[in-house]
Amino acid sequence: MDVISTRGLFIILGVLLIASGFFSMAETSMMAVNRYRLRHLVSKGHRGARLAETLLSRTDRLLGVMLLGNAFVNAAAATLASVITVRLVGAGEFALTVATVLVTLAILVFSEVTPKVIGAAYAEPIALRVSYVLAPLLRLVYPVVWFVNLFVQSLLWLSRLKPSNHGEAQPLSMEELRTLVLEGAHYIPAKHQTILLNLFGLEDVTVDDVMTPRHQIEAIDIEDPIDEIRSRLATSHHTMQPVYSRQLDEIAGVLHVRKVLHQSHSGELSVELLREIMRPPYFIPAGTPLLTQLQNFQESHRRVGLVVDEYGELQGLVTVDDILEEIVGEFSGRSLTMTRHIHRESDEVVLVEGGCSLRELNRKLNLRFRIDGPKTINGRILEHLEDIPEPGTSVKIDGYPIEIVQTQDRMVRMVRLQLRQIS
Repeated sequence: MDVISTRGLFIILGVLLIASGFFSMAETSMMAVNRYRLRHLVSKGHRGARLAETLLSRTDRLLGVMLLGNAFVNAAAATLASVITVRLVGAGEFALTVATVLVTLAILVFSEVTPKVIGAAYAEPIALRVSYVLAPLLRLVYPVVWFVNLFVQSLLWLSRLKPSNHGEAQPLSMEELRTLVLEGAHYIPAKHQTILLNLFGLEDVTVDDVMTPRHQIEAIDIEDPIDEIRSRLATSHHTMQPVYSRQLDEIAGVLHVRKVLHQSHSGELSVELLREIMRPPYFIPAGTPLLTQLQNFQESHRRVGLVVDEYGELQGLVTVDDILEEIVGEFSGRSLTMTRHIHRESDEVVLVEGGCSLRELNRKLNLRFRIDGPKTINGRILEHLEDIPEPGTSVKIDGYPIEIVQTQDRMVRMVRLQLRQIS
């Protein structure tokens, strides 16, 4: 030390403080970098990202080299500060105490807090750059790091602690993915964001939530006179029609209306032709998850399925379009006033058919009805009142005022719904 001037010692002390700051900043940035973003950069061939991912695959070694360097530099800085103090003011206890306080403050400000704040704020660009230094440094001092980690692993084993995954990014849950999509609204088009959120929600949705209820199924009774069948085909709103014999539970098949339009118009339509053209019915167990059923439709090359309960009784009908609309929204460009179950009365009031599903109301009107119980507005009203209400009865469900307009056949047929929630 005697051969180095005091000015040179100050320069060396400054270099040591900068080196300590580098290790502190590297530690924070490497630990704070987004692992999924890092994997994306690796897939793009970014060399710094590959080095960073390799280092992070063994966090014990990475932390070992960074903390080893930081501890060595800080110890050297403290020793150098003592030498400078002795040269300038002597070896008195007070002088050494003041020097220790000053070098601690300098390390805290210039080598710890400031670099770590910068490392946390700019984690990705810093991590990609410092990996070029840390990777060769780890190879250089690996024997020392291995020796230190030997004691660390022994201590962890004695403490019955077993770190897993070596710093790998933990898999995200559906709710965490949903949060990421919501927070990424500035980078994802609104329509794409809605589709992604709908996909996450499909985990909890079954065919029961989107099917057309039994009493709303448009079907053909093959035992009817042929003229009546022809009339039904001509006025059909759907391209696929279930065909039954006398009772709706006796489904005989599913008919593609377009395949018999020519015969219907030419007068060649017959029951025998219908039986020949229609496909066997495709049944779906109630409670089947939507994603599972979408895959089943794809594998079976079907577009329409009949939902049955555990006793084989028909509950409803579901199509591929019903499932896709849960993901991408309505295919139809109809306005709200033209919606089948919902009729606008004013800006704040709509008339809703009792068979309208709560999911449809929530989706089309941006409402917040609870959907973990009955599926339709009629079911929610009956559950709430525990009785069949008279027309004119008013209730408040989930904060929405509802007036019963019409009841028939032991069910609510029409209600008047206010779109504004009240407390």
